[in-house]
Amino acid sequence: MDETFKDMIAGTIAGAPYGKTLGLELTGLEEDRAVLFLPYREALTTIGTMVHGGAIASLVDVAATAACWATSHLPENPRGSTIGFSINYLDAALSADLIADARVIRRGGSVHVATVIVSDKAGKQIAHATVTYKLSGKPSGK
Repeated sequence: MDETFKDMIAGTIAGAPYGKTLGLELTGLEEDRAVLFLPYREALTTIGTMVHGGAIASLVDVAATAACWATSHLPENPRGSTIGFSINYLDAALSADLIADARVIRRGGSVHVATVIVSDKAGKQIAHATVTYKLSGKPSGK
């Protein structure tokens, strides 16, 4: 993926106003894969130093979106929306910076499926999710 495309993903998906509010950073991007970083902040906690499940779910959603957009077959005038997702919380994230590794596992015509693993910096898995995403627009070259 060229740097212009990476900048576009970083600016429009991870760098959208909500992503900026959370402090999300795009740290890796390749075909069908995106890695995002969520730095720990007290504002994202629920009880004590536990990162709120909603913040983790938001990280999952943005990471899956970036992975689904990470394709050399991006339609012209693209637009997208998460159709749904399922998340399983595996462990508490206590005072933890989080990393989401999102990978597209199935591309359809416009509906794609991604898996996202959220871990802390030590590699402890915090959550696992499956995301269904619709990416549409005018197909390139048609």
